[in-house]
Amino acid sequence: MRVIWHDLECGSYTADLALWEELSDEVSGPILDLGCGSGRVGLHLARYGHAVHGLDLDSDLVAAFNERALAAGLKAKATTGDAREFDLGEEFELAIAPMQLIQLLSGSAERVACLRCAGRHLRPGRTLAVAIVDQVQASPSGSLPLLPDARELDGWVYSSLPLEVVLDRGAIVVRRLRQKVSPAGDLSEEVDEVRLRSLTVDMLEAEAIEAGVRPRGRHEVTATDDHIGSTVVLLEAP
Repeated sequence: MRVIWHDLECGSYTADLALWEELSDEVSGPILDLGCGSGRVGLHLARYGHAVHGLDLDSDLVAAFNERALAAGLKAKATTGDAREFDLGEEFELAIAPMQLIQLLSGSAERVACLRCAGRHLRPGRTLAVAIVDQVQASPSGSLPLLPDARELDGWVYSSLPLEVVLDRGAIVVRRLRQKVSPAGDLSEEVDEVRLRSLTVDMLEAEAIEAGVRPRGRHEVTATDDHIGSTVVLLEAP
C-alpha cells in the first residue's frame, strides 16, 4: 500500500528531473540516490545509462525499486537503510537527496549525520546535491484545493487530495486526504500528514561544513501549478 501512495503522490513530479540529469551528465561513475523511494529519480537516471544505487528506509519501496529495475534491465539497485547511518561499501561520483529528504530528519544533529555519512561515500571532490524547501506560505484560509491525484489499480481507485499547508512549531506540515474505493464501491479515507522541518539554505550550508563537506553552489527548481519550488544545495566532498 505504501508503494501505491508514494507513486500516486510523488511519481508524477518531473520539475526537478532536468537538474538531476544535468548533474549526472557531469560524471561517469555510479550515483547514490538517497531516499530513493520506488525509483522516481534513480530509475530515470538509470534509463540514461547511469549506474545507480538507491537507499531508502522503507523496505516496500526498496523492493518496488528493485523489481522495476530488474524488469527494465537497468543497472540500478536499492538497499534498505537509514540515511543517517549507512555503509554501502562503495564510493560514488555523485550523491543526490531529492524531494526534501533532509527535512524529514528531526533536527540539526540528524542532518549533520546524514551529510557526513553521504560525504564519506563520495569520491574526493565529488558532489552531494540536496533539495530543500526554504520558504513556504501556509494555505490561505478558504482557498480552493487542487485537483486530486488519482489512479485505478486492480479495480481499486486511489485518490490523494492536497488539503492544506500549515506552519507548526518549526515545521512545514502538508496534509492530504487519501481515499480508496473498492471494486464493490466501498469508500475508506484518512488524512495523511508529512512534517518537513524548517530549514534555510544558510543553515544547511553551515551544517554541511560541520559535516566535512563544502558548499559550492545552488540551483533553483521552479514551482509548478501542483508543486512548490525548491532549492538544490550543492556540496563538495574534500
